[in-house]
Amino acid sequence: MKNVKFWLITVFSDRPNDILGNVSAVVQLDDEIENEKMQLIANDLNQPATTFIWEKDDTWNIRWFAPDAEIPLCGHGTMAAVALFHSLGKSIPTIRYASGQVSGFTENDKIFSALNKGSFNVSPTPEGLEEALGVEIIEHYASSDKNIVVLKSEKELQEMQPNFDALRKLKPFGYAITAKGDSVDFVSRTLVPKVQQLEDHATGSSHTVLVPFWSERLKKNKLSSQQLSRRGGKFECILDSDKVVLGGEYEIIGEGIVKV
Repeated sequence: MKNVKFWLITVFSDRPNDILGNVSAVVQLDDEIENEKMQLIANDLNQPATTFIWEKDDTWNIRWFAPDAEIPLCGHGTMAAVALFHSLGKSIPTIRYASGQVSGFTENDKIFSALNKGSFNVSPTPEGLEEALGVEIIEHYASSDKNIVVLKSEKELQEMQPNFDALRKLKPFGYAITAKGDSVDFVSRTLVPKVQQLEDHATGSSHTVLVPFWSERLKKNKLSSQQLSRRGGKFECILDSDKVVLGGEYEIIGEGIVKV
């Protein structure tokens, strides 16, 4: 076994306003390791996401794991990788993952990542969803990420107390619950009842569908958003053709060594 370094990085934060963002561990590998080892490390580190990066044949690669399962696309894990390259004074590469590529850049000490734009379409509200959320659903959409559920106000979204046992019995994997914001363009909460975390803190992948949704509705390509989770998340959002660009602040809060 060998020692490799990891960093704990918060992204989409705004500490002066008590918005703590989401945490990812970033593990820089010399070479790709087995799935089982990645999952074990993610379980041991026990963060919302553990991001693994490694370079092979001049190409950087990335994978993301929650403590209990691999994540197909993790926006805040991508941001954490961008933050690491920035903090180490390295140029930020385009990074390959199973379904495509992610990239990033910095501007005025903020970091940005570019993710593929998602798609959505009107869909019947699953039976039992309104009861499980405990709020009136105004609109429901199936999407390429989590189902979009539209509520009538920020206040209702903030005060929503979902029944996760009931949500777990429904077919969808997760929900991006959203409403028009009072002081930002839109607000959201991301629920993932079938995994250990239940509610994510600040979710880049949900914004791959929320940004085009609200861009179409508000007739603007630059938007601000806030995630109303326990820790909270603050996002600068740009819809750029087929990409969703997400920006925000970051902080490295710890580092250490793991054995692989």
